[in-house]
Amino acid sequence: MPQEISVLAMLICFFVFSLELLGQPEEAEWRDTVELYKEEKTLLRYYLFEGLRYVWLDRKGAFCCVSVLNEDWTCKDLHGCQKGLSPLEQSLRRRMYGANIIDVPVKPYTKLLFEEILNPFYMFQVFSITLWMIDAYYYYALCIFIISVISITISLYETRKQSVTLRNMAQLVTNVTIRRNSGAEECVSSVDLVPGDCVIIPQEGLLLPCDAALLAGECLVNESMLTGESVPVLKTPLPAGEGKYSSDTERRHTLFCGTQLIQAKGGMPGCGGAVAVVTNTGFFTAKGNLVSSILYPQPINFRFYQDAVKFLLILGCVGKSFSSDLTRVYRELIIRSLDIVTIAVPPALPAAITTGTIYAQRRLKSQGIFCISPPRINICGKLSVFCFDKTGTLTEEGLDVWGVMEGGTDGFSELVPEPRRLLPGSMLSGLACCHTVTLLRGEPLGDPLELKMFESTDGNVLDAEFGGHKVLAVMRPPTRIVSSTREAVAIVQRFPFSSALQRMSVVTVAHGGSSALAFMKGSPEMVASLCRVETVPAQFSTKLRIFSSEGLRVLALAYKPVDCSHSCASVHRGEVERDMQFLGLLMMKNLVKPESAKVINILRLAHIRTVMVTGDNVLTAVNVAKSCGMVGSDEKVIFVTATPHTAQSMPSLRFSLEDGGTTVLMRATIFARMAPDQKTQLVKELQKLNYRVGMCGDGANDCGALRASDVGVSLSEAEASVASPFTSKTENISCVPLLIREGRCSLVTSFSLFRYMAMYSLIQYCSVLILYTLKTSVADLQYLFCDLLLVTVLAIVMGKGAPSEELHPCRPPASLLALPVLGSLFIHTCMTILGQLAALFITTSQDWYIPLNSTVYGTHNLPNMENTSVFDLSGFQYIIMAVVVTKGYPHKKPLYHNLVFLFVLFIHFALMTWLVLYPGPFFSRILQLYNITDTDFKMLLVGVAALNFLICFVVEVLIDLGFLNCLRLLRGKRPSKKLYKRLNILLSDSTSWPPLNQTLSPTSHTVVCLS
Repeated sequence: MPQEISVLAMLICFFVFSLELLGQPEEAEWRDTVELYKEEKTLLRYYLFEGLRYVWLDRKGAFCCVSVLNEDWTCKDLHGCQKGLSPLEQSLRRRMYGANIIDVPVKPYTKLLFEEILNPFYMFQVFSITLWMIDAYYYYALCIFIISVISITISLYETRKQSVTLRNMAQLVTNVTIRRNSGAEECVSSVDLVPGDCVIIPQEGLLLPCDAALLAGECLVNESMLTGESVPVLKTPLPAGEGKYSSDTERRHTLFCGTQLIQAKGGMPGCGGAVAVVTNTGFFTAKGNLVSSILYPQPINFRFYQDAVKFLLILGCVGKSFSSDLTRVYRELIIRSLDIVTIAVPPALPAAITTGTIYAQRRLKSQGIFCISPPRINICGKLSVFCFDKTGTLTEEGLDVWGVMEGGTDGFSELVPEPRRLLPGSMLSGLACCHTVTLLRGEPLGDPLELKMFESTDGNVLDAEFGGHKVLAVMRPPTRIVSSTREAVAIVQRFPFSSALQRMSVVTVAHGGSSALAFMKGSPEMVASLCRVETVPAQFSTKLRIFSSEGLRVLALAYKPVDCSHSCASVHRGEVERDMQFLGLLMMKNLVKPESAKVINILRLAHIRTVMVTGDNVLTAVNVAKSCGMVGSDEKVIFVTATPHTAQSMPSLRFSLEDGGTTVLMRATIFARMAPDQKTQLVKELQKLNYRVGMCGDGANDCGALRASDVGVSLSEAEASVASPFTSKTENISCVPLLIREGRCSLVTSFSLFRYMAMYSLIQYCSVLILYTLKTSVADLQYLFCDLLLVTVLAIVMGKGAPSEELHPCRPPASLLALPVLGSLFIHTCMTILGQLAALFITTSQDWYIPLNSTVYGTHNLPNMENTSVFDLSGFQYIIMAVVVTKGYPHKKPLYHNLVFLFVLFIHFALMTWLVLYPGPFFSRILQLYNITDTDFKMLLVGVAALNFLICFVVEVLIDLGFLNCLRLLRGKRPSKKLYKRLNILLSDSTSWPPLNQTLSPTSHTVVCLS
């Protein structure tokens, strides 16, 4: 049943329908839909929120997300779905789950217009225009009205265009083949799919319209849209265990919505294709979750944006507080009071402060860095720690085989530099078979590491039948091996690599199924723990430490015979990966990218902490860290071994010191053997310490950490990846300093624009207050001249300043309510008032001065000398403030690099000087300026403006040098609001930290929770 989903607000729709008795359920029927089979009429109550359906469950007594109905499914339950659903059961589930479609609503222009006008910005504009019309400011009100209409039109067009684009990207309707419980196959629309449907995937693949668990066969999948990973991933069948199914932990067995299935095979004997069962549909899929995050982004907790709102409220209060007692006429009092409020609160401020972000986004795009969340550009300027994945990020993606060493009960053999030189045996067979390499159009395709390993054996992958057996791939030994031993073997079962398990394994059979072998490869520590103790060489730990310390990527291999009396294709992973026989070690050289050391050095000089997060061995990670400069070559390294909580022991930390070095690192720099969820947890824990955390990675294992971080950078060839806010086409981390520099430049520009717009309002506010006191006012076209020709043009070109070429050790501030900002605005406002009063008093002291007509009020008293002198000086002050608040060093290039801004400043200074010295009769009449003939007086006004500029400029320089910081001494030194800074002081003062050669556990130490 189609439901319209609101993009901006929650839509709650309660729907009631009745179902008559349709059949008697079995005992093992689906637990939460069994109520629908009762004879009495059943009510289904649900509502939609942000695209997700929430249903009422009596057993929980609450509305729950409909996905809870299948959250308890086990892997065994999913395998039971291979028989398919009946049409009746599918119909009932479709009513419960809804249609399988990611429906992005495209609102009509009338509704968009209504919502746009309700925006506080436009509500304030409507209020202001109405007030100006009442006050006879017809030209100014008409101009602002036209600009607002144009702005609303553009906004509506862009909003609808984005909605249509997102809808076209999100919606996927295709025909799929499903299996019914009768065994028949039926072609249905993907809109009708429900969780539990058994889907037949064709051999040529398809664009998947739902999330599904792969039950039989293998699929080669392109997941670049979700992860940014350009290398296709091989998905293998889900093991039929009793464990609870989760798409996060079973990624290698899960096909995600929106990904392109390139090919499928091995799912059904005698034909290609694969078999999968639907697990999630609509907005509950991985693609739906990402679309939902675009439609309903999480609010960004950034102090700059919070302070901007507070400051607008402060300006409004200031405007209201000085807007009384300006006239004795009650109606005039109300109009004057409200008019001053519209002047004190700049309506264009929210739009103006985004100018710097827009310019930064354009510059980043020109450098190959794409952003899907522009507000995060400013956050880049406040990053205090940056985490890096190792393989493919700090080091090259591809690895070169460095050598192989066979091991056994007698120890290790000599190092063999090239695996192809190994004698025929289990080690060579393991290298040739234990991988997920597959053929695509006759070319081997797979993980770069496994491709290198496989190619080093000179083996061949065959895509052929194997004695009528259902197989996944056929491996033929190298051609140099004599014919008697060149018999091909077939891979009948694959258990893919898991970061959490740190291993993968395969089951192979010889021709005819006469013998079967299982091979396993993975991290040496994990593989050795799953082997029989007597088969692991005594020198295992020593050899591993030596190779890892040299920066080599070390993998271990093991094997064991498998009983082939039963089907090898249905053997469980737990049965295969135990009691193995150790085979040996494979060493691969992973070179550090040449740009890595330079970038790490830049970040260290900028006082940005760098952290390596990797799933590799800690010694290998230490070697890479030393190669790229994260760890100094003369520094000591403290190894912290974490032991998890078990039934027999409490969790503990063990500190040990590496040999050599002179200093001790105070904070962790390397986190090794980290699973994907642990990377995400690490980022979140750093954020709890008030760090602004950046993360740079290139693979699917980093997606969680990329999304959890404040600034996630994905190294991908895709122009935009939903895996992270930023995507860089550059294949190295050189994009990181560029991103931080642009972030700092954007943040400083936003500060400058905010202060300028605030000062523009305060300058105009002061002018109006002075003139209202004298019973006159600012002319209609004078407002228009200052607001549009002076302020708007300057605000647009101010943000074009480019970032500095270097990263400075200090970060720009993020608080608008800090002492330097408020102090600067206060002092400049005082200088503004003094300047305008000086111009007024100089005017009234002249011999030719003619007093105002006291019987006439407001604009009816124009032109007059008081208005002309205040207008002339305030015009200069708008230009002066644009120069004063525009910041350059150290986060932006100096002002003279912004040539467009300099040109506009020159034109504006020339224009205002001309209006003061000789405006001419035409412009004097248009702007309602009094014709003052005294040239010396006019030159004196220009001199007052110059003096105003000099004083404000010197004051701003002193503030930048920390002149106002002396006021903080009056309140005394306060502890930092950043938790990590307070902890760093505590650790620096502690003589017992780090506790070397000690084991810390909750039983011997107090655990303190800092929040």
